Amino acid sequence: MSEAAPIIRVEDLTVGYGRTVTLTGVSFEVKQGEVFGILGGSGCGKSTLLKNMIGLYRPMAGRVLIDGTDIAAVEGDERSALIRKFGVMYQLGALFGSMTLLANVRLPLEEYTDLPDEAIDLIARMKLDLVGLAPAAALMPAELSGGMRKRVAIARAMALDPTILFLDEPSAGLD
Repeated sequence: MSEAAPIIRVEDLTVGYGRTVTLTGVSFEVKQGEVFGILGGSGCGKSTLLKNMIGLYRPMAGRVLIDGTDIAAVEGDERSALIRKFGVMYQLGALFGSMTLLANVRLPLEEYTDLPDEAIDLIARMKLDLVGLAPAAALMPAELSGGMRKRVAIARAMALDPTILFLDEPSAGLD
């Protein structure tokens, strides 16, 4: 019986900014269903690695394969389809301050599905309930603690039921 291919494969990755190299020679695999953590001190390159893995930055060298596809090599509809396979929670949450919590979680559903408003509301409320914030759906992000904002960002990252969930500093500042 052959072992399943990894859902994420990072091959000899070198990342950085401009000419400044942050990480070099990074390689690892993540299988479907695994929980994989990247640990390190402040400023060591964890967020930079994540941004390369999700395709926000292009690696200086090496490759990031998501479900067998090089994220830096695809464009157009193929890139959109690949990106829809994962949800991302950024380190500071990246919520829209002018939108309620419910509207923040609804956003990916509105953008990427043709579901009716009632279904989008139901799913968004369910995701908020998963992080213990369904009663706060009508609040604005500024009315929450940092940990609560992070939990809303996790709910939004899970809105489309992605195959892969990327969480940048998921436990920092939680209440």
